Amino acid sequence: MSLLALRPLLVKQRVLSHALFRCSASLPTLIQHYSTSNASKQTTPSKSLSAGSDRTDVSTDVRPIGERVKENTKTASYMGVILLGVGVTGILFYVVFWELFSSDSPNNIYSEALERVKEEPRVKDALGAPIKGYGEESRRGRRTRVAHTKYVKDGVEYIRMQFHVQGFPGTVHLEKRKTESGGYEYRYLFVQLDYNPHSPIILEDNRLQQDAMRSQAGALPQPFL
Repeated sequence: MSLLALRPLLVKQRVLSHALFRCSASLPTLIQHYSTSNASKQTTPSKSLSAGSDRTDVSTDVRPIGERVKENTKTASYMGVILLGVGVTGILFYVVFWELFSSDSPNNIYSEALERVKEEPRVKDALGAPIKGYGEESRRGRRTRVAHTKYVKDGVEYIRMQFHVQGFPGTVHLEKRKTESGGYEYRYLFVQLDYNPHSPIILEDNRLQQDAMRSQAGALPQPFL
């Protein structure tokens, strides 16, 4: 075979050699690019997962701060109104309980004095039967308010009261003083008749005795401190 016949084969071999050389030179670059892209793909999900896990403790309340403050203020005001209502209700219960069950309440003092008046034979003869008691008349025509006043004199508490009675009309006057034991005792209790006001029916009158006892107690020498 002549050299002219071999020349095309040598040219093809040279071209193939150059192509193989170029491929072998670019192979490390392709491998490096492929490994870098795989690493980035693996890192991205892990980063997103870690970011998601980091956001689990973040508040989901996306309302404006002003709206949240307004709602908290409204809740606090509601709680204040509820507590105020509970306090007022407790005070009302205490007042009602004291009025109905305490022996020192004006209502019970009135009821006790009225029973004394009803049971007194002289009052029955003067007023007739049945005897009823009532308080001062209000603007609406009701007679449930019993006039009374409390005062303190020389460190002792007193209560003074008057109310009305009928068959024949009359007025009951009474005064009580608080004793050292905490109870009340009569200073006086009498019925003044409307048709004969200068001749009252006296049921109790302990003023002279009590004033004398107080004077004697005041005259005793005071102990040294």
